[in-house]
Amino acid sequence: MRPRGRRFQERETKPANRINQHIRVPQVRLVGDNIENPGVYSTNEAMKIADALDLDLVEISPKADPPVCRIIDYKKFLYQQKKKQKEMKAKAVKVVVKEIRFGPNTDDHDYNFKLKHAEKFLNEGAKVKAYVFFKGRTILFKEKGEILLLRFAQDLEEIGKVDQLPKLEGKRMIMFISPKKKK
Repeated sequence: MRPRGRRFQERETKPANRINQHIRVPQVRLVGDNIENPGVYSTNEAMKIADALDLDLVEISPKADPPVCRIIDYKKFLYQQKKKQKEMKAKAVKVVVKEIRFGPNTDDHDYNFKLKHAEKFLNEGAKVKAYVFFKGRTILFKEKGEILLLRFAQDLEEIGKVDQLPKLEGKRMIMFISPKKKK
């Protein structure tokens, strides 16, 4: 049997913040709700205060001079941090990009069908990536593709704004349209 490599060895998880005995600086600045006199204390003194309150001494800001510590329950602190991160992630705007593909010789019915889809996507708040795909010799009709995309942008100007004008990338001519902000 082969010995397991480093990759398979269990890694020791290091806490994100230093706590209690892992704080190796001579002085710390204590802050928090349960401290009568916030200020600079020696690390040993701060540890004694934390022990008296039956809580943990947690280093909040290690880069400050002296490092800032808070006396709190570490598990509760971790829970609150996870909760904050979850809220921030939920509030983050998720950008959805929908693609619409044309050929250089797309006729009016197909064009109108795709235009309606683009309107729906923009009203839902998604960005639209419209592109004309040139197959084989159709690359000769670059102008037709550009005209088609510019017409598409003009038809959508009431609900969307053009982020990037038509640009040829290989066999594709691409244009991005994002929804206008609603008032």
